Amino acid sequence: MALKSLVVCADAATTHPLREILEAIGISVDVCTSAAVVPALLAAHRYDSVILDCDQEGAAFEVLRQVRACDRNATSLAIAIASPNSNVRQMFALGVNFVLYRPLSEERVWSSLRAARTLMQREKRRSPRVALYARAKLDYANVENVPATLIDLSEEGSAVQSQKKLPPDCRVYLQFSLPGHTALIRLSGEVVWQDSTGRVGMRFRNVPSSSRRVLHNWLAANAPATISSAPQVPRPDAIAKIAPPPAPAAAPGNQAVSRLRSNPGNRRTQSRHACRLGAEVYRVGVPVPNRCSLTDISSGGCYIEMPTPFSAGTHIELVVRAEQMKLHLQGVVQSVHPGFGMGVQLTLTTAEHHDNVQSLIRLLEESARESELIPRHDPWSR
Repeated sequence: MALKSLVVCADAATTHPLREILEAIGISVDVCTSAAVVPALLAAHRYDSVILDCDQEGAAFEVLRQVRACDRNATSLAIAIASPNSNVRQMFALGVNFVLYRPLSEERVWSSLRAARTLMQREKRRSPRVALYARAKLDYANVENVPATLIDLSEEGSAVQSQKKLPPDCRVYLQFSLPGHTALIRLSGEVVWQDSTGRVGMRFRNVPSSSRRVLHNWLAANAPATISSAPQVPRPDAIAKIAPPPAPAAAPGNQAVSRLRSNPGNRRTQSRHACRLGAEVYRVGVPVPNRCSLTDISSGGCYIEMPTPFSAGTHIELVVRAEQMKLHLQGVVQSVHPGFGMGVQLTLTTAEHHDNVQSLIRLLEESARESELIPRHDPWSR
């Protein structure tokens, strides 16, 4: 399906090269030179991205609010064109995903828009995806019983974390149970994409009617809900009393490594438990879900991998589904690694919040122990 972008900018010297680059990478373009016309365009069209000139910040922020309030375009990728002295923090708080800084460099614009196009393609699905954690097994080619984990699920496809690299464009037979159900679902699909971390995107090809009915009912019951009001979180001064000071920034080339390395300035009082759980993260007060991966967690914090992390100090709500649990966690972003992810200080204000996190940690520990005992040959019953 074709991708479409709305460019809201009155400067022809900016819109002309943007249109050329967008069309060159396969994205059709509507150009709007007046903010007054934006509501009508948003109501009439579905845009995969909205590129917004933020030279006049007040008018630009109002357009951004209109985009996020429009059901048809609430999840569109938002790209801001900003100056070095622009209020970028507020842009991200309102839901901006990418920022293009003036003066615009053709090389940087090409790079940013290609990255944005990849995200648009992955999110342009006929059926919404629901993040979850469920164990699965894969059969493909001459390989059987490969342990895997479902990261997200829709009626049309799924993303899984596989312990082995799959052949490209191969047919895969998938078996799993959904949280809250004991019956096994068996279906077949094909590999659409996979990355270097073992994540695989699959499109379903043959789903038995009984399995499709279970999928439909479970997805309807677990679809991401719109956050109607901002959850209560501690004031910044209260957080400062309980949160450790942020660690010194790492060199650009060593950000991923520095997150994993212990150092005297970044000691934790709780041990972290490694995981790979699909999740949704929201800015507090913004009802737009951002798909992400939870990669470690403790009773005090967690790490979230996503290509466009929020700025430090952002209050967030995290929704995680695992086995029989659906957790709603609140926290504050403490450290940011652009293009990689963010560290979050969890805000556990009730005994129930503490119990939920401990239940998830116990599940991860049990899963890790069981994975060490999985037999190499355990044929499925056909």
